[in-house]
Amino acid sequence: MKPDTEDREGGYTLTEMLVVILIISLIAAVLTPSLLGQLSRSRAKTAELQIDTTTAAIEMFRDDTGRYPTETEGLGVLVQAPDDAGWLGPYLKSEKALNDPWGRPLVYATSPEGGVTVTSLGADGKPGGKSVDQDIVGRVQ
Repeated sequence: MKPDTEDREGGYTLTEMLVVILIISLIAAVLTPSLLGQLSRSRAKTAELQIDTTTAAIEMFRDDTGRYPTETEGLGVLVQAPDDAGWLGPYLKSEKALNDPWGRPLVYATSPEGGVTVTSLGADGKPGGKSVDQDIVGRVQ
């Protein structure tokens, strides 16, 4: 009679598979928070660049039309022509550029002094915050 080890086909035991799954889970548990933090920081950097691009588009709009977009028109006027003459846009490629990296619309506001602000409310979507939740503001005077 042959020993049992010769009858057994090659393969892994359940215990070996569980050990491998445990090791992979531990590695994932250690790396996931740092990777997610990096993703949030890169979105914040993208929002800063997007605000800069949008404020530059607002300045081009003002140069062409002689005025800033009204709050009623909002940032949509950078993509679609208003009824005014002088519009030489579009100043942004698509309406998708009017949303921040978290998928929320950029906040546009005029000031009584004559300037405008464009704001992304950060990762949390609420005013204020710290780190990646911090508001990102661009101003045009």
